[in-house]
Amino acid sequence: MRRHELESHNELSGTVHGPAIQAGTVYGGIRIGVEAGSARQTPWQLPATVRVVDRARELAALERHRAGAERAGRPALAALSGLGGVGKTAVALKWLHALRPRFPGGQLYADLGDQSPAGPASPPEVLARFLRALGVPAPQVPATLAERVALYRSLTADRPLVVLLDDAVSAAQVRPLLPAGGSVTAVTSRRRMPGLTVDGCYPVHLEPLDHEAAVELLADTLSDGRVAAQPDDARALVELCAGLPLAVRVAGARLAARPERRITTMVRALAEEHDRLEALAIDGDHSVRAALDLSYEALPAPAARLYRLLGLHPGPEFGGPVAAALLGSEGNAERLLETLHDASLLFAAGEERHRFHDLVRLHAVAKADEDEPPQERARALRRMADHYLAGATRAEEIIDPQHRTMARDYAAEPVVAADVGDDAEAALNWLERELPNLMAVIRRARAEGFPTVGWQLADALWPLFLRRKFYDDWRAAHEEGLAAAGELGDVAAECRMLTSGGVGELGAGTHDRALRMFERAARLFLDSGDRLGRARTLNYRGLALQRLGRLDEAADLFGRAATELPACGDERAGGLARLNLADVALAAGRAAEAVDQAAAARRTLHDAGDTYNTARAALALGRAHLALDRLDEAEELLSSALATLRAMAANYEAARALGSLAEVAERRGRQRLALDRCREALDLYSSVGRSRSDEAEAARQRLTRLDGGGCGT
Repeated sequence: MRRHELESHNELSGTVHGPAIQAGTVYGGIRIGVEAGSARQTPWQLPATVRVVDRARELAALERHRAGAERAGRPALAALSGLGGVGKTAVALKWLHALRPRFPGGQLYADLGDQSPAGPASPPEVLARFLRALGVPAPQVPATLAERVALYRSLTADRPLVVLLDDAVSAAQVRPLLPAGGSVTAVTSRRRMPGLTVDGCYPVHLEPLDHEAAVELLADTLSDGRVAAQPDDARALVELCAGLPLAVRVAGARLAARPERRITTMVRALAEEHDRLEALAIDGDHSVRAALDLSYEALPAPAARLYRLLGLHPGPEFGGPVAAALLGSEGNAERLLETLHDASLLFAAGEERHRFHDLVRLHAVAKADEDEPPQERARALRRMADHYLAGATRAEEIIDPQHRTMARDYAAEPVVAADVGDDAEAALNWLERELPNLMAVIRRARAEGFPTVGWQLADALWPLFLRRKFYDDWRAAHEEGLAAAGELGDVAAECRMLTSGGVGELGAGTHDRALRMFERAARLFLDSGDRLGRARTLNYRGLALQRLGRLDEAADLFGRAATELPACGDERAGGLARLNLADVALAAGRAAEAVDQAAAARRTLHDAGDTYNTARAALALGRAHLALDRLDEAEELLSSALATLRAMAANYEAARALGSLAEVAERRGRQRLALDRCREALDLYSSVGRSRSDEAEAARQRLTRLDGGGCGT
């Protein structure tokens, strides 16, 4: 399947894997949504809790606030602020995990990325993930922030759940993510958030632990009696750690790894390190950096190298193969990751996933700058980028095996493969899980000296964007990819970014922007002498014009495409242009013309082996015969199309076929059959978020008329 071919005037993939939205002729804006209450799935996303000491007062205050909110019949919202490493997330998790029996609606979690090198998380994308976790199929997630907020609050209005918004940047970032109903939300941030006061927020500012609590935490970390045997040294050590739980745990992990070492040895080492770490100052946490420095220096050389190379990773978490890619051919990545976990320098982030605490990440970045030669940093970054590019490309091949993938330009070193799964659903899930990392690589590619990776990685994300509708990332990836292609002077890559990006703009409802992008691609194809590429843009531009309601102009471009594409050797794309012409003619009431165009499209697409679009052409042809009152021909064609579309889970087009078959049955006086077909059509429209479309409304009105108003939908 070629990217620059227009698969249809609404769906650009001839193969459907999982849920899909297919649209017919649409005028004006597009709204994709789901009925409140139709999605029902229970997520349990909170990370595991860790032991919390000396926070009973704060936990009791949080629980009093929650109980008061419950009595008042409103959501509970609390914001925990404090120094990095003070235990904000641990306290929030301790509180929220204890609420699970009271909140069977589930748990949602999002890292909002205040300290992430990739930048703060986007509220629209966090909302999209929340909606999918609550059971909304990806194609039904609305395109705009306002619609996502509305749907999220509708879905949470009657289900008691808890939400943790970790490492928040601002009240503005948090506010769209607040659920409705009787939910409980905890926000953590290094900053206090007075802006949430208007939302009924209860503020909790965490101070470092007092000496006794910090000593208790140290004893819990060591668990070997040394704290009881050396109480003075233990107090001295936690004093140097400034009472920060992170620092205490890191120091304790260092001691736990050396059971023969006295605590006083760690005290002396920290004291000696304390003054020379000013360059790493973060909010005055000098003792944390001293402890991290000592832990780093105690690592075996291969583990220390992996630690600093992982500091180059731009995303919030990563899998083991990324570590192997950063190392290249040196070292056993799995064993070295375990070493870093044992030193409390890495934390688990789910099955076979790893993450840094934000302070540890900054320390690793500093060590990479200090101890890794620039050329080695550059090589490691390219190995990591190639790892992600190869994984995304492999996923693309699995999801769309007929798609013509453009060449990939890897560096000379061997590429470490990612395990993206063996089927389309697994590959899509891999792309979605890695999307924050893939986007971070795209954003850094030009600055790091490998712009080809930027546009090629954006290109490889096509099947994810097409099926799961990450419109914000779709736009950002293609804007950056377009800039990279322009910097390289690669016209073919520029055209790919413009056409693929333009399809995303159509999906997001920004039809004018899409048209400008398609027209720019057409000019580039013309200037480079690529007749076939320019001819393919005729279909794209026609689609944009059709969405804008400019039907005569759209028909003109589709007509030119139907002539020029076969002349350039692309019969199949010419057939798609004729299918588009049939849709325009049918919408304009020219049924006889629609019959001719749809029949020609059906023959061409069948000869090209395009099963999906052949069925769509049969649907258009059946509807045209129905408009001419040729019921036998219409029923045969529509039934054939329906069988194929059902088998491919093309629910929107199947619903359209059922709606037309209901009309056939009604004209023949078969009221019960017409009722059944209307009900099934409405169920399918709802499954793809189109229950409010004009076609769904027509089916609903027919159902009401046939049933005398007695049957609901």
